Amino acid sequence: MADNDMQPIGREDELRARDRIKVLRSRAEGQRLRLLWLLAGPGVLVMLGENDGPSMLSYATTGAVYGVGFFIPFILLTFVMAYLVQEMTVRLGAATHRGHAELIFQRFGPFWGYFAMADLVFGNLLTLVTEFIAIQAGGLYFGLSPVVSVLGGVVLVLSSLALRRYATWERALLLLAVGNLLFIPAALLAHPHPEAVLRALAFWSPLPGGFNTKFVVLMLANIGATVTPWMIFFQQSAVVDKGLTRADITQGRLDTGLGALLAAVAAVATLLAATPLYAAHIDTGSLASGADFATALQPYLGHAGAALFALGMTEAGLVAAMTISTSSSYALAETFVVSGSLNLDFRSGRWFYGAAIVSTVVAAGGVLIPHAPLLAMTLAVNVIATLLMAPALLFLLLLVNDREIMGDLANGLLSNIAGGAIIVGIAIAGAVYGVMTVFYP
Repeated sequence: MADNDMQPIGREDELRARDRIKVLRSRAEGQRLRLLWLLAGPGVLVMLGENDGPSMLSYATTGAVYGVGFFIPFILLTFVMAYLVQEMTVRLGAATHRGHAELIFQRFGPFWGYFAMADLVFGNLLTLVTEFIAIQAGGLYFGLSPVVSVLGGVVLVLSSLALRRYATWERALLLLAVGNLLFIPAALLAHPHPEAVLRALAFWSPLPGGFNTKFVVLMLANIGATVTPWMIFFQQSAVVDKGLTRADITQGRLDTGLGALLAAVAAVATLLAATPLYAAHIDTGSLASGADFATALQPYLGHAGAALFALGMTEAGLVAAMTISTSSSYALAETFVVSGSLNLDFRSGRWFYGAAIVSTVVAAGGVLIPHAPLLAMTLAVNVIATLLMAPALLFLLLLVNDREIMGDLANGLLSNIAGGAIIVGIAIAGAVYGVMTVFYP
């Protein structure tokens, strides 16, 4: 190749190459734990990022309405579903080195590409609004005005983009995401009965109150709290941005499994922290936001427990806002074939960073609308996320069965059965919700 045909190595490629050298050295030296540390990140982030504001409010509402029993094993089941979906995403990203939006355009054409993008952007924008609801709720409990809390959240989200280095951004978010575990001490302060929790895990308890619209809404909200379209787009693009290859899939699976485990523990802890409201027969309809939940829990958890709950809500909203806005940026960059990476400087990645900035500012502005029904909006977003999930999962399943791009990493029979069952289950849940809404409002 002539010298004038050589393309200069960009900052994005140089930074990724530096990270890969560390990975190759660790693998060559047999340093398994260091190798996992270097390759972990996308899986833990996507799972703890999905433990976002609306998710934690959904779990808290579930605990306040139904107590310990039916929903604990149900929540654990949804995280098994999430792991199965995201494991396919890891394989797809490592095998193709392409983002999810880019692959949909390449394999299915512009119509389905724009359809998938509309599905994602609509869901992401709605979810971003609820993340700032969670940030606002945490601030309200500590006496901060909505404007101060929301603007503070915007500043932190946009500041994370200023790191301009994927590895640094990822580690900073992982440190912040540890705050999701604040719900565990909050749950311990609720003094749940260990026997009741173990009984719920060992024997799936019957549903208290019977099958009704409220149950269907919370069931869909809990599914939408763990399996959503943005997770697929984010983790696949993060796998590519991080530079994972076929050799790294084992660590990618461990990363995703660890994230699912941590997120499941935090989710169940949130449910348990809210069960005193169930025992006290508190009507959740009177609670407008996470701040109201924290205030209502204060007599049962004490000031420390309520403060942990409020801080956990703030953390959940912040981490999710950072990951979801980045998910939109990755997908939009792939759609319009422009540079998209957290390793880019602002000049080279102006469209990538611009998409994250615009979506963040628009969502934050929507939260400040006076007298908005915040809790209802939060639960509704998780329900909508569930309804949008079936087409996203279908695209994923088709892609991981495409042997032309996947080779020997394509789905096997068991993975296809599991993936198909998840799609059918979510579709049935959506259909039941539709019927119940029409005939039993």
